[in-house]
Amino acid sequence: MIGLENASVTFGSRTIFRNISFRVPKGRSMAILGPNGRGKTTLLRALLGFQSLASGRRFAPKVAGYVPQHGASQAKLTGLDIVVMGRAVQLGLFGQPTAKDREAAEGALVQVGACHLADMRYDRMSGGQRQMVLIARALATGSPALVFDEPTSALDLGNQSRTLQLLDSLRLRREFAIIFTTHDPNHALAAADDVLLMMPDGGEVSGPVHEMIEPGKLSTLYGVPMRWVDVQGPVGEIRRAILPAFAGIEAA
Repeated sequence: MIGLENASVTFGSRTIFRNISFRVPKGRSMAILGPNGRGKTTLLRALLGFQSLASGRRFAPKVAGYVPQHGASQAKLTGLDIVVMGRAVQLGLFGQPTAKDREAAEGALVQVGACHLADMRYDRMSGGQRQMVLIARALATGSPALVFDEPTSALDLGNQSRTLQLLDSLRLRREFAIIFTTHDPNHALAAADDVLLMMPDGGEVSGPVHEMIEPGKLSTLYGVPMRWVDVQGPVGEIRRAILPAFAGIEAA
């Protein structure tokens, strides 16, 4: 389980969020949505213990698998080297990776379908390739909690689709407590059980995805009208997507 209870974060006189409470148990996935500057990344940092709380408390395992928003280039390190870094807590301050650690890292690459990246230099990878490696690194920690900060940011549509499919496959395994932030409510529809909305007025609301991802709440969240549209899925099925009213062109 991972979550916060009556938690607040302040920067000087500015309150980022106040008295927020939620818990994500093992086997559930939560998407966090909110407008720019609302504090989504700060909330994740508080969850992970990187940001101190002004009040309240956090619930988290000792180690969480974390995928940051931007994976910095690590010159001359291979994909496997990056994934092995996920074993750092098990290694200790001066420990060296063992055969068991490398085996765990290789297994994580298998899970995300990225074995072909094991020997590639990380600084020469595309954004989508780096994201697969960073997700593998999070899995290599062995943690039951996985935290993703906008995992599809800066990815093209194809890589967004592959990343969301991977997130959904991890969700369906029901082995992890998963939290991810996103600006796109359709990402929540694709890979979340529950949703936390960080409203522009400073409040938060949360609940099952089918209750939170709906035009009324999202129109308030983003300040633009939202609407449902029907789209054809990859095997011909009809799916519902939610879009801002400015999307599309006027029908002839």
